[in-house]
Amino acid sequence: ICLIHFYKRNLETKFNMQNEAGEYVDLYIPRKCSASNRILAAKDHASIQINLAEVDPDTGRMTGGFKTYAICGAIRRMGESDDCINRLAKKDGLVAKNF
Repeated sequence: ICLIHFYKRNLETKFNMQNEAGEYVDLYIPRKCSASNRILAAKDHASIQINLAEVDPDTGRMTGGFKTYAICGAIRRMGESDDCINRLAKKDGLVAKNF
């Protein structure tokens, strides 16, 4: 004889992914493409994330800081990733405006 018990569940319980200080403690926050603002899915194996170093203009040495850019696979398939990285780096001041 097999007995199956069904327990009442409290279906009105809402999961709050914030701690008491109001900080988000979600386990997975998806990345977004820096150029197109698309969400980078877990199965998007063509997407890349690149760190561009900040350089001291006088000495030409790395300052230790960097800017991170994520490019989705769709932008890379179109062959526009180099143009997007150049545009983003110009906007952030990593590359000269006349480049």
